[in-house]
Amino acid sequence: MENNYKMVAKTLFGFEELLERELIQLGAMHVKKGVRNVSFEGDKGFMYKANLALRTAIKILKPIKTFKVLNEQDLYDQVYKMPWDKYLKATGTLAVDATVHSKAFTHSQYVALKTKDAIVDKFRETDGQRPNVDLRFPDLKINVHIDRQVCTISLDSSGESLHKRGYKTATNIAPINEVLAAGLVMLSGWDGQSDFMDPMCGSGTILAEAAMIACNIPPNLMRKEFAYERWGDWDVDLFEKIEASLLSKTRDFHHKMIGYDKSPSAVSKAKDNIKNAHLDEFIIIKHEDFFKTQKAGENKLHMVFNPPYGERLDINMEEFYKNIGDTLKQGYPGTDSWFITSNLEALKHVGLRPSRKIHLVNAKLEARLVKYVMYEGSKKGKYMNNDED
Repeated sequence: MENNYKMVAKTLFGFEELLERELIQLGAMHVKKGVRNVSFEGDKGFMYKANLALRTAIKILKPIKTFKVLNEQDLYDQVYKMPWDKYLKATGTLAVDATVHSKAFTHSQYVALKTKDAIVDKFRETDGQRPNVDLRFPDLKINVHIDRQVCTISLDSSGESLHKRGYKTATNIAPINEVLAAGLVMLSGWDGQSDFMDPMCGSGTILAEAAMIACNIPPNLMRKEFAYERWGDWDVDLFEKIEASLLSKTRDFHHKMIGYDKSPSAVSKAKDNIKNAHLDEFIIIKHEDFFKTQKAGENKLHMVFNPPYGERLDINMEEFYKNIGDTLKQGYPGTDSWFITSNLEALKHVGLRPSRKIHLVNAKLEARLVKYVMYEGSKKGKYMNNDED
């Protein structure tokens, strides 16, 4: 218990409750939800586990110092005083990134630069040599967070954003972030107990994340590296034990997962990515135009997709969204259909009333995750009539 320390998991807006639930289920202690983050406590092994297993986390930070700052000299002095030799050798490499919400500090890059200066000056003073900056593969990645007058210095245990799972080698014109895809699937209530479909699958991200959720496969098993592997206290035996424990909890999946896309190049990329993720035994990708398809079979179908918003693709959006509604009504009885869009005007042309609307942010765009319930027994598509925002 005394080896536990505070950590902060960062996430996307709207995913805080999902991440809170994930952390509790993993066994985190003192879990507390914030805005775009959830704080918690655990030991070193739990830090390894959180990076491997959390689907909706972007970063896992380990705060090491919090202090008050009024100006850049304060920042420099406080950082200089810290015992950096505990975390880094003079011959090592470092990278610093910063986020600021303060009137006194307005440029995050400048804050990162001042922090770096303080650290290397300290080493030069005490060791006669200084660590070098390496933005790609540093021995130590440091995060600075300034909220008004409170500065928190953290070690970044993840390194590259955790959405970079390692299975995607090819993407399309408007790819969806893996953490966003996993969160959408989780918000949709997908539990792996029915058939699943992404009718506009692009490079296959939603399908891959849904399959890993259904089979309880840790999402970051294929990552090449986590930042903590370069720390002085890196324990490879403990890491392998935790990895094996997570793998022992995977489960079978007994339903169908299918992806359609009308672009041959997207289909090819999706197949490659699904194969790289070792999920091709669960998922079938087909070259199909969703608007010309009908549901296969009588089984309940769970659908999650990310249609074009009109941001990067030149399409008549009103007609496109009308076609989504018509296809669902005419061809997909017995289907729970969820999709995300930031084109709130085009959404009105679906011609169905959503049974749920969830407010999200996708790449700085205001977005809605909407649900349409298509009932069995009518080709005209009876659908839910209650609306919530």
